[in-house]
Amino acid sequence: MSIWHRAARYYHTLRYLKPIQIWGRVAFRLRSPAPDWRPAPRRRSAVGLWCRPAARRQTLLAETRFRFLNEEGAAATGGDWNSPTAPKLWLYNLHYFDDLNAADADSRTAWHASLVERWIAENPAGIGVGWEPYPLSLRIVNWVKWSLAGNELSDRAKHSLAVQARYLSKRLEVHLLGNHLFANAKALVFAGAFFEGAEADGWLRLGMDILNREIPEQILPDGGHFERSTMYHALAFEDMLDLVNLAHAFPTAFRTWQTETARWPALAAGMGRWLNVMCHPDGEISFFNDAAIGIAPSPENLLDYAQRLHVAVDTELPDGVIWLKESGYIRAQKNGAVLLADVAPVGPDYLPGHAHADTLSFEFSLDGKRIIVNSGTSRYDSGPVREFERSTAAHNTVELDGESSSEVWASFRVARRAYPFDISIDDTSESIVIEAAHDGYRRLPGRAVHRRRWVLGPKRLDVADRIEGRSNNAVSRIHFGPDVRPEKIGSGDTASWKAGPLRVVGERVEARLVSSSWHPEFGLSLPSTCIEMTLAGDEARYSLEWP
Repeated sequence: MSIWHRAARYYHTLRYLKPIQIWGRVAFRLRSPAPDWRPAPRRRSAVGLWCRPAARRQTLLAETRFRFLNEEGAAATGGDWNSPTAPKLWLYNLHYFDDLNAADADSRTAWHASLVERWIAENPAGIGVGWEPYPLSLRIVNWVKWSLAGNELSDRAKHSLAVQARYLSKRLEVHLLGNHLFANAKALVFAGAFFEGAEADGWLRLGMDILNREIPEQILPDGGHFERSTMYHALAFEDMLDLVNLAHAFPTAFRTWQTETARWPALAAGMGRWLNVMCHPDGEISFFNDAAIGIAPSPENLLDYAQRLHVAVDTELPDGVIWLKESGYIRAQKNGAVLLADVAPVGPDYLPGHAHADTLSFEFSLDGKRIIVNSGTSRYDSGPVREFERSTAAHNTVELDGESSSEVWASFRVARRAYPFDISIDDTSESIVIEAAHDGYRRLPGRAVHRRRWVLGPKRLDVADRIEGRSNNAVSRIHFGPDVRPEKIGSGDTASWKAGPLRVVGERVEARLVSSSWHPEFGLSLPSTCIEMTLAGDEARYSLEWP
């Protein structure tokens, strides 16, 4: 890559940022607050009821043995908390303390109590991964939730909790914004409600001020989270349910914000509806942008949590179309076939870090089983795997001249990005027709536009692509789930395959089967198969047919 190309990529990455993201990063790096060791405030009495939260998977396997991101490891000594040989994301998970509130957590109470005390002794204030704002935020919430579940935090742990809250209040991630700043604010609200007195009220006020700014921006009118990741939406949905739960448990603490907290259940209900719409019939999330199963609680557990909090989520998914217009996703359903189509921007322009180049991609289920899948997300560290998983080639859409539709690069960066337009839906008794275009390839010499048309009928899905403008090589891909192994059938000019219950027919394409991989969870890669179709002209189509 030439120096000019590199400079242009940086320019197109940085020009979307808000000023606070630039000067905030400088201030964050320069400022290193000293820990505040004053005694902890008094514990506030919970006059309301605390509801059992949604449970994640168990991650504490033995007193000092853990499993995160499908990798096992130990934290038996003080140095293990910041081991230089462990991946950064694995260490983050180690410091979250999610297992305190995970499935069957009551059976591990003694381990949890010991782990809390060990963390305090082995993680000096302000030093190491555990004192970075994001793991710090999640740990504060998990310790408070564990205590509200009936477990006893020692005086030493309560003092540490206060020291952590004070430190966090001076290390807010205003340079990152998005889900990170939301997590910071939620942690301050939890600490502020858990303790009482002037200092705790200050944490609560700071957290609520941030939430009152961020919630209208981060939660879109259709209920979706603005980063357009199904996984991060599930995490944000959990956050809102936890806040509803906290307001029920400490109503007097939130007396000043009764108007705001009164809106939270309806907001959470809309988020639950969005999540349900974006799940496959197997009950788990679809893979658009950064998404993986097992990071957030399962959709089933989250919807059950909502029900226990009396948050009324509409879970009906009738045949027809549901257009999540502000988010940019469409669910089309007919006679056991479910199409999830991406006509969304990659995310907020100033915060596309979890974006993939997946514009006009789709996923497809038939009779409750996933058939066509995007490739998912298995890691965040920079390298060829991360590059592939974010690329257009890893998704069920069209790649032009070997370039992705949006310039995704490094681990979390995007330069020029695709914007969808000309979106239309026609839902009749016979078929559902969805049309959309995007301009992501206008940056290339041929200034091409990709247009796609999906037609879902009773026993058939037609996908038609048109390239307006010049391109040397247009490739459309269909990635199948690992249980579906396409086999070439027939001969002649029309490409045809048997793929599980489907017959796939390609017209005006040169096609071949290639090996690929599916990454439904972090740390997990499953072999899969992809049909790769090179368009013979500026138009092509393929059909999926089933009995």
